[in-house]
Amino acid sequence: MEYEIIKLWENTPDFHPEWGQPEPNLEVHPVDDPRGCVVVIPGGGYEWIAFDHEGRELAEYLNGQGYYVYILTYRFGPYRHPVEQGDVNRAIRWARYRAGQCGYDENKIAVIGFSAGGHLAMTACTKFDDGLADGDAVDKISCRPDLGVLCYGVLTLGTDYTHRGTTVNLLGEGYDPALAGELSAAGAVRPDMPPCFIWHTAEDDLVPVQNSLEMARAMRTVGVPYELHVFPFGGHGLGLAFESNPYVSRWAGMMMEFFGKFWG
Repeated sequence: MEYEIIKLWENTPDFHPEWGQPEPNLEVHPVDDPRGCVVVIPGGGYEWIAFDHEGRELAEYLNGQGYYVYILTYRFGPYRHPVEQGDVNRAIRWARYRAGQCGYDENKIAVIGFSAGGHLAMTACTKFDDGLADGDAVDKISCRPDLGVLCYGVLTLGTDYTHRGTTVNLLGEGYDPALAGELSAAGAVRPDMPPCFIWHTAEDDLVPVQNSLEMARAMRTVGVPYELHVFPFGGHGLGLAFESNPYVSRWAGMMMEFFGKFWG
């Protein structure tokens, strides 16, 4: 099935076609009379993108729940920060820019990320602005999401419980520890960030659950609402988990209830 593709920029800044990656874009999964909008960020360790497992499968589920969905194709290694941050910020701006024509409320835009995509979703929730002075009409729009969902996210960089490959792919070998701290939960949270739904499994041996625990602790410190679920069983990269782990798959329904608490 073919979907509409929106390039984030007509002329993508800092783009290197010789690196073999597509230009960053949004794949559109529309619904009639949407309840809200969700930007989905699949994982892949900033090394690749798990587009089907953590992208289209979730888009189908969210469409069934009445949500307009964009799946973000973002740049990854050898691109380095802040390129990825620029991609996700621009994606949120696009979602808000299209709200009127697509029928959803411009103040009901959520971002959902898995694993390294969870880190990029956290970046969207903490490194935003009200619009840029320069650039085109899209750039002048706020890139702050209204809700965040962080699924078994790499939410710390440069710690004993981070995923080293994700850190290196984003920041490079010999990265600046101070920058890693700024892009980790404790250093990134801010009082005006959106509420977040966070989930993880205690058995995750690739991205330890401490990542999500630290995010929840940091959000509590600055007084931002959050909902945290830690499932006792299950590994990493489960996605919706409807077939692979029905017990963990309850997270999707919990997330919908979370949306309802804030959006009605």
